[in-house]
Amino acid sequence: MKTRLITVLILASILTACNDFLEAPTKSSLDESIIFSTPGLARGAVNGIKVPFAETNSYRGRFLPWYGMNTDVEWYNSSQTVGDNSDLAVYNAKPNNSQMNTENNAWAMMYSGIERANLCIRGIRTYGNPQTNAQMGELLAEALTLRAVYYADLLKAWGDVPARFEPITAETVYIEKSNRDLIYKQLLDDLGEAAALAPWPNETPSTTTVENVNKAFVKGLRARLALVAAGYSQYPDGIRRGEIPGYSTQELYTLALNECRDVIESGKARLENSFETLWKKYNQDNVAAGGESLWEIPFADGRGRMLFTFAVRHNTNNQHHANGANRGGQAGPLPHVFYDYDEKDTRRDVTCVPYRYGNAVNGWARQELVDLNTWYFGKYRYEWMSRFVTSTNDDGVNKMYMRYAEVLLMAAEAANELGDQGTAKNYLKEIRRRAFPAAEHAAKVDAYVDALGSKEAVFNAIMDEHKFEFTGEFERKQALIRWNKLTEKMDEAKARMLALRNRTGQYADVPASLYYQLAADDESLMIYGLNRGETTPPVGWTQKTWGNLNDAKINSLYTNDPNTKQFWPIWQVFLDGSNGKLKNDYGY
Repeated sequence: MKTRLITVLILASILTACNDFLEAPTKSSLDESIIFSTPGLARGAVNGIKVPFAETNSYRGRFLPWYGMNTDVEWYNSSQTVGDNSDLAVYNAKPNNSQMNTENNAWAMMYSGIERANLCIRGIRTYGNPQTNAQMGELLAEALTLRAVYYADLLKAWGDVPARFEPITAETVYIEKSNRDLIYKQLLDDLGEAAALAPWPNETPSTTTVENVNKAFVKGLRARLALVAAGYSQYPDGIRRGEIPGYSTQELYTLALNECRDVIESGKARLENSFETLWKKYNQDNVAAGGESLWEIPFADGRGRMLFTFAVRHNTNNQHHANGANRGGQAGPLPHVFYDYDEKDTRRDVTCVPYRYGNAVNGWARQELVDLNTWYFGKYRYEWMSRFVTSTNDDGVNKMYMRYAEVLLMAAEAANELGDQGTAKNYLKEIRRRAFPAAEHAAKVDAYVDALGSKEAVFNAIMDEHKFEFTGEFERKQALIRWNKLTEKMDEAKARMLALRNRTGQYADVPASLYYQLAADDESLMIYGLNRGETTPPVGWTQKTWGNLNDAKINSLYTNDPNTKQFWPIWQVFLDGSNGKLKNDYGY
């Protein structure tokens, strides 16, 4: 059953009142001693750390809808328009961006979550005996991990940020940014402690749901942060690898590989049998632990905007939802991505959708083709939900923050970097085995992977597999940054779109027309012409020219060189409220 975060607001407000962002020891001491020595009360307080995820202008309405666009596989479907919305996507954000420049924005909500976590961590360490009390140890692990989630997202969106690892006092209300390398060091250490305390999925009542933290997620997150810390990013002095105190680059790759291996060898998580089943279960609010999803940001039915923002577009309310007009479709795959998949790859048709649901007549809507320049993410579909959404602002579907497929690809990448191509290939094969029908495994899995003859070839295959596996999940931007491939791959994407538009090079055999017919269910389209070489249309089907991909649309992928704007600016309201302690870098 999905977590209802509203129920923990009372405990969360107790903690906030106890601290009051200043010093009030006479009131807070007794309260904290009771809360953090009582597992039930402490659980409520730790759940309160999650509340800021769902606030209006936090992850729900600002961070998740905007971070991660545009890349070499995903873009804002209105990137060509002029305005603050598109500026966020096309590497042209400004400190006074109207979507972001508010006191209750994601930046503030992330620090609100961090403050809640700091209070819980201090309280559990002081009163909970977490090293000997398993329940309190589990809660400490969750608090440390949730704090790491907030910091991980601050770092990937803004680079260097203020480091707050203790509750705020009068002396620490205003602080400067810290070097991100020091923060990564702290997070890696924290997650090492959390991994030792957290139970595996389904090992305790709390870990039967992926809305609570478990050991598999903690280890996966630690591996992800180790790879980010080992990689490249933009610093005020240029693009370079990080310098993490106490860790060499090789040690970071070794840490990542070891953590991933622990998860893989535990048998406590697994790939779903089919890619489509994975995403159907996700849309159906299946939050049972022990499968592919390792942890999800939990949203109540009336909060969260994953489908509202990213689903296949629905023009109006219809047989699948009452979420309002023009829901879904804010972003989608780049037009060439569908054609980059192997036609036998079962991930293709789940990920890339060329139709929307048109205007409903008597409550019933039918699919209708859109143009080549507009695709939708099929991973998010109202039509796959078990619930019928009636909220006009939210859909309540969680954000799947990490899944087991990423653990396999991280293990492959780390093993390859450490010179163990054989192990890397085995993990790569496991991902592809799920992607292709069994009849294709000999050619598409074994022969393909076995033919990779060098470290570089394996790495390029891992980059490609990451693309095919995670398009639409907004993991690509940070991955391209840490690989030092952001601008290179986005320029390649522009060239691919031009070749597709002109039907030249690797896209020369993409048909210029589609043919379609309504299926017997009076809703779904049957489409001919999507696959390469499909040029003999069925008799009686309706033809549609498959084009409208112009230079302006292609060139809207980015305004500024992405490598010069890898991070958003700190929004003006937070600069103004920092007592002169905060400033922007990177030419903002």
